[in-house]
Amino acid sequence: MVKLFKHTLRILTHRQNSVFSAASIIMVTVALSRVLGLFRDRLLAARFTPSDLGIYYAAFRLPNMIFELLVMGVLATAFIPVFTDHLDNKGKEAAFKMAASLINVGLVIFVIFSLPVVFFARQISMLLAPGFDGHEITLMASFTQIMILAQVFPLIIGNFFTGILESFRNFIIPSLAPVVYNVGIILGIIFLTPFLGLYAPVIGVVIGAVLFTVIQVPLVLSLGYKHHWSLSLSNPGTREVGKLMLPRTLGLAVSQIDATVDLILSTLLGAASVTVFNFAQHLQQVPIGLFGASIAQATLPSLSSLYAKKNMDEFKNTFLAAFHQILFLVIPISAILIVLRIPMVRLVFGASTLFDWNSTVITGKTLAYFSISLFAQSLIQLLARAFYALHDTKTPVVIGGVSVGLNTVLSLIFVLNLHMDVWSLGLSTSIASIAQIILLTFFLDRKVGSFAKIEFILPAVKIFLSGIVTGVVLYIPMKLLDQLVFDTTKTINLLFLTGIATLAGMSVYLFLSWFLEVPQISVFYKMIKRAKEFRRGVLIDTTQEVVNVQESNV
Repeated sequence: MVKLFKHTLRILTHRQNSVFSAASIIMVTVALSRVLGLFRDRLLAARFTPSDLGIYYAAFRLPNMIFELLVMGVLATAFIPVFTDHLDNKGKEAAFKMAASLINVGLVIFVIFSLPVVFFARQISMLLAPGFDGHEITLMASFTQIMILAQVFPLIIGNFFTGILESFRNFIIPSLAPVVYNVGIILGIIFLTPFLGLYAPVIGVVIGAVLFTVIQVPLVLSLGYKHHWSLSLSNPGTREVGKLMLPRTLGLAVSQIDATVDLILSTLLGAASVTVFNFAQHLQQVPIGLFGASIAQATLPSLSSLYAKKNMDEFKNTFLAAFHQILFLVIPISAILIVLRIPMVRLVFGASTLFDWNSTVITGKTLAYFSISLFAQSLIQLLARAFYALHDTKTPVVIGGVSVGLNTVLSLIFVLNLHMDVWSLGLSTSIASIAQIILLTFFLDRKVGSFAKIEFILPAVKIFLSGIVTGVVLYIPMKLLDQLVFDTTKTINLLFLTGIATLAGMSVYLFLSWFLEVPQISVFYKMIKRAKEFRRGVLIDTTQEVVNVQESNV
């Protein structure tokens, strides 16, 4: 038992020194977290009506806004690059002192922002959800107050701990934190719903937030971190983070306008539309989180370190490897979600009397429109972090602002002028995301001194071509089997239909990728062969393999 404990501890605290070994860790845990997230949504769909759940999801708007402005603008944009620079050049003590100061500043700002929101939650809820009635507004305001006070506070601390651990190339524990967060919500739904009704998942959110932070504390302390309750605003590192985060925070503020407009418009279409929008978004965010965010998250420390060392050639190689790997993994998933949208929604969220056929159809349609830009939404994660590693937060913020403006204008036109349903919000998101990825790619190419165009474009063209053919192959067996063989009103038949169509499509995708000599197919096979190494806690450095494979196939 002691030996097993030590072995497990060694795996959990093992450092991942390459982008793709780190990404593989993050992918596994993100997959688990996303599966639990979908299971959470299925539990909710089976216990509450879409209209009730619309109140629950609407209540997240204000807490999410405060959290993203305070934390997300700091971590990816500024904290990890500056903290990594301190570790490399000034040592752990200086890095930890800066981190403690930033945590304290973040908590003070949180109090300043949150108290007015708590006191005026009802009035703000009325502005955010004009389509809700008085009872729905009352519930939304109550949920908002609980989430702000009991959820956001521990999440602020926990996410700074995540940044510290990732800067030390420890990705396992931070990646498990979102898993236990979802576990907390699930426990609340299962055990508290009979007593608390719709308050149960809200309390579950609080439990999950506490678990998210607590699971990271032991490893952070083992690295030598000691918290100091001081606000060292004169600390050069703290000021550098503040300087870098300001443009990103402004950009996030603009993006919050977009998210708020989506909420307002969806409430005007009915509380159930809020649930449909969120369910579709949650499902399409699985591959974005699994591949886009995971690889981008794992790449950021390496890109930051390479830029600090002024090694731009390796910077470009590392970026291209991650770029094409994301594209290779996301494109077939996009085809699956577009073609098999209805079966996927029914399998994930169920077909209970509360979540009826009409809800299934409109959720599937919204999912399909979201999935058109799945590749763009995933790659945005990487390109934005590439700019952050270059200590340039202004460019992605300006481009993000343009994208948000386009998305907002299109959403207003689609819903208010053209009277389209909630699926139009997915369409506007896709149009804006594709425009954003084009602009980000163009300006990053200029900033790094130009990528080799053949190495950049040719693999992407091959991947897109394979994905288009995959979509056609998915459609044919799905239509034939649905009409002639399977009674898809039964879950087991629906599962077989989806499985057969997906297997056919993926087989064609992998064959075409091999036939067209897509570089990432070799890395994909090597990752499968070496999966046993992960179980022994030995993580293989595949970064150089990706680069070598790219060079040998161009």
